[in-house]
Amino acid sequence: MNAIARPAEQPGAHTTVLVIDDELRSLEALRRVLCDEFEVILARSAAEAETVLASDMVQIVLCDQKMPGETGVDFLTRVRRSWPDPVRMIISGYTDAEDIIAGVNEAGIFRYLTKPWQPDELLQSLREASDEFHAQKLQLHLPAHALAQPTRGFDEHGIVHAAFSPMRNTLALAARAARCGIPVLITGESGTGKELLARAIHRGSERGDQPFVVENCGALPDELLESELFGHKRGAFTGAYSDRLGLFEMAHGGTIFLDEVGETSPSFQVKLLRVLQEGEVRPLGAQRTRKVDVRVISATNRDLAAEVGAGRFRRDLYYRLAVFPIHLPALRDRAMDIPEIAHRILADVNASYRRNVRGFSDACMDQLVRRDWPGNVRQLQNEIQRMVALHDGDAPLPPEHTPSPARVGGDVAPPGGSLRSRIEALETEAIGDSLRRHRGNISRSAAELGLSRVGLRAKIERYGLGQWAGAADA
Repeated sequence: MNAIARPAEQPGAHTTVLVIDDELRSLEALRRVLCDEFEVILARSAAEAETVLASDMVQIVLCDQKMPGETGVDFLTRVRRSWPDPVRMIISGYTDAEDIIAGVNEAGIFRYLTKPWQPDELLQSLREASDEFHAQKLQLHLPAHALAQPTRGFDEHGIVHAAFSPMRNTLALAARAARCGIPVLITGESGTGKELLARAIHRGSERGDQPFVVENCGALPDELLESELFGHKRGAFTGAYSDRLGLFEMAHGGTIFLDEVGETSPSFQVKLLRVLQEGEVRPLGAQRTRKVDVRVISATNRDLAAEVGAGRFRRDLYYRLAVFPIHLPALRDRAMDIPEIAHRILADVNASYRRNVRGFSDACMDQLVRRDWPGNVRQLQNEIQRMVALHDGDAPLPPEHTPSPARVGGDVAPPGGSLRSRIEALETEAIGDSLRRHRGNISRSAAELGLSRVGLRAKIERYGLGQWAGAADA
């Protein structure tokens, strides 16, 4: 092994970063900053780094631009061809940002950082790169026999859904959006997987082999958000020690995903509108604009149409962003998908924490399916991580580790009211429970409940269980 240093794994350090720099002091400085959160492997040359990549699982490659023999961009371009999985990042203090743009795109570089780098900025960039890698590798999919034929040219990229799930309509729309280059607005509650869907649309488009960059617009004040998206020149504001390439330029030829776009201020909305109208950005402190060719996919958990009516969001920007709107249903509206999602999440958790928990007990899964999940898939993922942490051994997860309170299939029978209303409430609960256990299979649920298929479908319609209306007969 040619790696210079490989510290012992830190608790929670599940992302390995390969750092390449020919200066030993730079390597050590980077290692000190990163080793508390990441597993770090150091290399002093491209040849040494290639040896590491050939033998170690690496999630992120962080490379200096100026190296003996070849530039960092040249090396990362070769890495993209031979080892496409790791997220590639580069640090440069010797090349002007404008001179590196073409190489950044060819190498598929996720983030370009300038020297002197700031520890907080570096760590945040690495965290985002780690999220990027794991989002790429998140393979939430059903067994092949349970999937309908995928839409040609569109890879659902691990978005779990049953054949009768409301997600079918959503993914059909996403497949159509992927075939054209118009802006897409994805709406839905927090945690429903808006970024995952945006990635699927990008990969299914003509830009699929070009950069896909992400920014959470609700996480930064206006000046920092403008710097992140449009870039800045050295001295543009306090702390701007060097030129910075904006994410719109980083995404040139590809797609930019603007999450939580509904949280932006009216003043920033004006600047974003100009970029969308003119196809050009002007970095903070710069005198000239720069042309960019970028597809915009945006997302929000707000009702933007209502925000427009209330005067909090610009109408003209809304129409620019919402050319092709897609709504993601909440997890409570597709409870039939919960078992498949839960099993895929558990597989990822097992791999991350080196566990071998063998699934869920029936009682545990029943409780998961009956939950309301206001935080949607993200909340389900967090709860399963917690359950595994509380669980000893490899046996299926027991019900005592599941969160409470649980949700029932329909409204539970009210303590008062007529006998008929109470019986109908109990029937609604029983039908919902049976359909969830049998993954929406009408024939099996009807047999269990002592009904005909026609009778069960009539009750589904009568009790307003619309999420099961497209369930399979067999």
